[in-house]
Amino acid sequence: MAKVLPTSSSLFIITISFLIFFVILPVTGENNGFIKTVDRKTFGFKKEKLSHFCIYWHDIVSGRSPTSVSVTQPSINSSTGFGVMNMIDNPLTEGPELSSKLVGRAQGFYASASQQEIGLIMAMNFAFIEGKYNGSTITVLGRNSVFNKVREMPVIGGSGLFRFARGYVQARTHTFDINTGDATVKYDCYVMHY
Repeated sequence: MAKVLPTSSSLFIITISFLIFFVILPVTGENNGFIKTVDRKTFGFKKEKLSHFCIYWHDIVSGRSPTSVSVTQPSINSSTGFGVMNMIDNPLTEGPELSSKLVGRAQGFYASASQQEIGLIMAMNFAFIEGKYNGSTITVLGRNSVFNKVREMPVIGGSGLFRFARGYVQARTHTFDINTGDATVKYDCYVMHY
C-alpha cells in the first residue's frame, strides 16, 4: 500500500486550522479561562442613568477637631507648598453651613503637586450616609487648581448604588477663611450609574 504525502497546500490548510482553533479562538472568544463576558442583568443592572447632586465639602484644618491634617511637609522651600499632603475625613453637607444636614464624608487625601501654582492632586471617596445612598460611594481623582473659579475632576468609580460609576465633579470655593485655613467648597456631581 502506498503512503500519500500531504502537499504543501494541504499542510498550509492544516496549519491555519490549528492556529484558528487553538490559538486565535481562545484569545478572541467570549470565554478565556479567567475572563468572560457577563450579562449586566446578572447584577440586576437596568438602564444607565445620570444623577446630579450638589453637596458642600468642609475642609477644617483649625481647632481641636480638624477634619484635614497635614501628614507631610515639603522638603524644599516652596511658595506653592509643593509636597504637602493632607489626609481628610471632611463632612459633606446639604447646604453651605456646617450645621446643615450631614449627607456623607469625603475621605482620602489631597497633596500639593505643582511647583508653579497651588495645584492639588485630589483622591477621595464621597461616602454617603443618607437615604437610599447610605453605604454607597463615588471616587474622585483629579487635579484641583484651587485659584480657578471652577475646577473639574473626574469620577472614576464607585460602590453600592454607584458601582461602575463614571462622570465628573465641578468644585467652586464657597468660603475660605484666610486666618484659619478652613474652606467650604461646593461640589456639583454628575454621575452616570445603573
